[in-house]
Amino acid sequence: MLEHFRAGWAKVMNPIADALLRAHVTPDVVTWIGTIGAVLMALVCFPRGWLWQGPWLVTLFIFSDSLDGNMARKLGRHSQWGSFLDSTLDRFGDAAIFVGVALYFAGPGNSMLWTAMSCAALVFGMATSYVRAKAESVGVEAKVGIATRADRLLVSLVAIEITGLARVGVLPHWCLAALPVALCYLTLAGAITVVQRMVAVRRACES
Repeated sequence: MLEHFRAGWAKVMNPIADALLRAHVTPDVVTWIGTIGAVLMALVCFPRGWLWQGPWLVTLFIFSDSLDGNMARKLGRHSQWGSFLDSTLDRFGDAAIFVGVALYFAGPGNSMLWTAMSCAALVFGMATSYVRAKAESVGVEAKVGIATRADRLLVSLVAIEITGLARVGVLPHWCLAALPVALCYLTLAGAITVVQRMVAVRRACES
């Protein structure tokens, strides 16, 4: 789902990419800034219960991450290192969101059940990425599955935003269930995606 927005966002980012290149900022620097920003926003906002502000700030840095690829294309660079760095740092950004949510439930949210479910969603999210990376290391593509990284980000950030707005009274009280429901979905979808990718890899290896 989120990929559909990236193309349009890339056009918005073009002038910014041009300005950064003129200032001699490298794509790798932008990758680091985007990741550090997303991690800091998630770990500062969510544990404090700033649930309606946090998703906007995290999303800003996540989408700014598209700048590095934009800049690399303008420079005519498509290095394996850049791809590796981007993929590696993405994992830290993803993890920070769920760690932040887990800390929220361990603190202001006051629920050990949903703290544990946040950790479960994190584990299965990381597992889907690992299975794909390991598959590629043996020469097999494993992009199948109902829960891609973009889908996980969209579901989690929208659910956090809805819950945050419900906490401050903008949305009805029952909307507080958005985040727990999303965590259940992401955990289940993550588990299914891991199985789907493992099956796909086994079939590819045996064919």
